Amino acid sequence: MPDTIRAHALDTVVIAVHDLAKGEKISTDGQSLHLRDDIPMGHKVALRDIASGEHVIRFGHPIGHATRDIRRGDLVHVHNIFTNLNDVIEYAHTPHFDPIAPPEGPVPTFRGYRRKDGKTGIRNEIWVIPTSHCANGPAVRIVELARAQFPQTDRFDGFYALTHPVGCSQISTDFEYTQNILANLAVHPNAVGVLIIENGCEKNCLPNFLPSLGAYDRERLRFVSGQEADDEVAAGIEAVEELYRFALTGERQATPISELALAVNCGGSDTFSGITANVLVGHITDLLTAWGGTVVMTEVPEMFGAEHLLMNRAENEEVFRKIVDMINDYKRYFKRYGQPIYENPAPGNIAGGITTLEEKSLGCTQKGGRAIVKDVLKYGERLRKKGFNLISGPGNDLVGLTNQEACGSVMTVFTTGRGTPAGYVVPLLRVSSNSRIAEKKKGWIDYDAGRLLSGKGMTEATDELWSMIINVANGEIRPRAEAAGYRQIGILRDGVTL
Repeated sequence: MPDTIRAHALDTVVIAVHDLAKGEKISTDGQSLHLRDDIPMGHKVALRDIASGEHVIRFGHPIGHATRDIRRGDLVHVHNIFTNLNDVIEYAHTPHFDPIAPPEGPVPTFRGYRRKDGKTGIRNEIWVIPTSHCANGPAVRIVELARAQFPQTDRFDGFYALTHPVGCSQISTDFEYTQNILANLAVHPNAVGVLIIENGCEKNCLPNFLPSLGAYDRERLRFVSGQEADDEVAAGIEAVEELYRFALTGERQATPISELALAVNCGGSDTFSGITANVLVGHITDLLTAWGGTVVMTEVPEMFGAEHLLMNRAENEEVFRKIVDMINDYKRYFKRYGQPIYENPAPGNIAGGITTLEEKSLGCTQKGGRAIVKDVLKYGERLRKKGFNLISGPGNDLVGLTNQEACGSVMTVFTTGRGTPAGYVVPLLRVSSNSRIAEKKKGWIDYDAGRLLSGKGMTEATDELWSMIINVANGEIRPRAEAAGYRQIGILRDGVTL
């Protein structure tokens, strides 16, 4: 294993693959480097002298500027570099396309559940969704009783309550966000059936909520009003029993891979994320979109500093303008609340060696591979086009992932350098960027991309992860978060609470 990794030939820093001690002499890129500081695993060391005010280069792009003179062999981190990011700016469209061609051979398939609306799910579950927090308790109780009465089978994957803290005392955009996310979940293809339960007097009561659903399959949805029913839990059990009988008629069918919609996201990133895990996921994005499938990426604040790379891959001028609007609208959102746009990376990211938001973004966007951006969705919208899609949303895992999954993604591939056990709405494959966290948290990590640092080839890793994705889609394996029963949703808040 090498002592350091250089991500790009233009980089003025290299990354320590393991802890390095002050005074050591190491070989990097064919030259000897004397270390002037202790360099923790994942942190940066200057490959040459960098003058105060000069750009620091990583991934072949600036990640900030030196705030004082940096000597060759120095630790490069928050004490001596700072972001270059600024406010809303103008962008020029300079298209640059380099997508991969579909691999030779037969087009892959997976075994999914085809719905009447044309979408394909990879699970046959029943979800109980409260329209507001007042109905959370009955929703949870209905699921508890239903699990005891109606067992999982090879055609039915279980009951889940998607509780949340909103749905009442909301107005304007804040309320629209809640309605759109809940409506999108109510027609999600991984749910063979959904029970919507209201309290009855909340802002998001059924008469207000139903129009947000649009057209829906009446076989798959049931509704209960807590204030109208004599016993809302009994009424809920009656409703989910009907859905359960319907679920048992489902059967997996061989489906072209073009019908698979995948979300890609990251959390607890470290400096290896942009070298191993995110690059690996980028290869998955390239494969799936080359075969006509769909990949959805978000985390808009973690595009700042790398947004130009995505803009240059916009399919046309219209998509380019949508990316520009998404980026600048998010910057305005920060400014509206008096916050700097570079209020990132998080403490865990910094501990893992990431110094500026540009550095984080340049690593984060690697998950998009080389795919052409086909469409840009606003928060709470549903998928319209196949291919590589961007959707507006925060870097916050809970809110961002719920949005990606609600828009129609049936599985998520999630990369991490620091680790997290969290599960969300759909099956989630967790990929570690380093082997240290994979070895320590075997109950969290599904695939160790850190092995790319110790000799595993990218082609082999891509084949392995692709095989896991197909097996998850087929229902043959359950990722660790799904097997543990971890499931939660989050909805973006923006406005007054009454």
